[in-house]
Amino acid sequence: MKILATTLGETAGDYLSMSLGLGYYTSFAITFSILAIILWLQISILRQYHPAVYWAAIVGTTTAGTEVSDLMDRSFGLGYAKGSFILVTGLLVTFGIWYFRERNLNYYPIVRKDIELMYWLCIIFSNSLGTAFGDYLTTNLGLSYLSGAMLTAAIIGVIMALHYFTQVNDIVLFWLAFILTRPFGATFGDFLTKPLTQGGLSLSRSIASLVTLGLLGILLIVSTRYRRRKHSQRDFSQPQALEEHEDQE
Repeated sequence: MKILATTLGETAGDYLSMSLGLGYYTSFAITFSILAIILWLQISILRQYHPAVYWAAIVGTTTAGTEVSDLMDRSFGLGYAKGSFILVTGLLVTFGIWYFRERNLNYYPIVRKDIELMYWLCIIFSNSLGTAFGDYLTTNLGLSYLSGAMLTAAIIGVIMALHYFTQVNDIVLFWLAFILTRPFGATFGDFLTKPLTQGGLSLSRSIASLVTLGLLGILLIVSTRYRRRKHSQRDFSQPQALEEHEDQE
């Protein structure tokens, strides 16, 4: 779902700035305004996890991240390398403040608003950084869009292997995976929509965005139903286990 969200963020961000011709400043203002509303709803209004709102926020951060990366490179002239350095610095500073205050970087459970704000700041920085780094792979290092996507996918595979077969800290692996899914989505999104002459498939950004959104929606429904069924089974089994324990006594 995160990979689909990052791919959608890339295609939707480029659709606003390029296909609609809104430019990077206007697209930045639109995406961050929508993101601010979603995060206000997520942090200040809702008291529990709501899948649709949470994943809308994730998509919002990836779309905004696309605009941030393009704005820093093409409007400010910083380039993807300097832009990546600025964003990774912001991410590390946010992590540092979070750790200094809490002595941990636990992403679950989050019950306080101030910690949730730090969490979303880290996500915004990581998704913007991932976009800039993905563009760095293809623009500065000369990798094709598909090669860049496969490289980041291989690194994600290594992180999965570390999770399942080693004792490496899960929090470290979570944030590494969270960051690296973004350059995969950035390069794969470009692979879908860039012209054939540039190594892409030349698909319409609007169609690619709608298809990706549809797949994300299907997975969201499936995962939500699975989560509810799992919780209901657990709630049902608890009284049964208590009765069995009383019978044994």
